[in-house]
This record gives sequence, C-alpha cells and structure tokens, in this order.
Amino acid sequence: MSTKSPADDAVRWLNPDEERAWRAFRRIMVAVQTGTERDLAAVGLSGPDYEVLSTLSERPDHTSTLGNQADKMGWSRSRLSRHATRMEARGLLRRAPDPADGRGCLLQLTAQGLAALENSAPAHVESVRRHFIDRLTPADLAAVEQLAHRMQEPTG
Repeated sequence: MSTKSPADDAVRWLNPDEERAWRAFRRIMVAVQTGTERDLAAVGLSGPDYEVLSTLSERPDHTSTLGNQADKMGWSRSRLSRHATRMEARGLLRRAPDPADGRGCLLQLTAQGLAALENSAPAHVESVRRHFIDRLTPADLAAVEQLAHRMQEPTG
C-alpha cells in the first residue's frame, strides 16, 4: 500500500541543487541575524528594537502609524503593538492616538529612544560589517542587492 497522496503529484519538490541553495540561504540568514542580534543585546537593544527605532528616526517628526510600521517590519499589528508596549515601558517610544484612524495609534520616537539609537548605531554598523559586509566582495554585494530587488517583485 502506497503512502503517497494524490496531492503529492502536484508538489514541485526541490532538486538537490535547489535544496543546497535554500539551506545555504537559511544558514546565512541565521548566522547574520544571530550575530547582529547578539551584538545589539550587548548594548541593550534587541534586533526588533533597533528596527523600530531606526525606521522611526527616518520618518518626519520621528512618527509612524502602527500599521505602517508593522507593514514595514513584516509583522502583524498585534505583534508590533505588544512589542511597542514593552518599548514604551522602557521610555524608547510613546504612543499617541492617530487622528486619521480612531482605532489606530501613532508610534513616536522619544528623546531617550533617539539617544539609545545613536548610542547603539556604531556598534550595530560594526556588527553588520563583521557578520556580513566584510565577508563579501563588491561583486557579492551587488549580487545580493540584485537578489533583494528580484525578491521584492510580486509573485505570480
């Protein structure tokens, strides 16, 4: 008796080259993320903390809607809301009602949050260099950028 289901016929399984490439990509992501997050933790921030702070610092008035911020980070609104609550308790950001959406809120970078970002940025950049940039050639960096653009295209 076969354990193969009819749905298995429609699956496009990875060939050995594709499998190796996928696993290599995952190892790269894990290694870079683990290294940079460990280095950020040494200066008192998590990777998500840094992402929230850095993207808010780029916004006019250091403010963004929770929804826009969640979209930018690829998070659900509820996940970001919970994280923002923890960051707010640490004084890194504040929430304010969103005048354009009665159910939404604005996330605003505080002076303390901006100082935390400015204090951690040199260590973060050094970490990114150590775990990623300095390990690649200029051609590798260009290839990564090309891949990133391709991955942002809509799938069909």
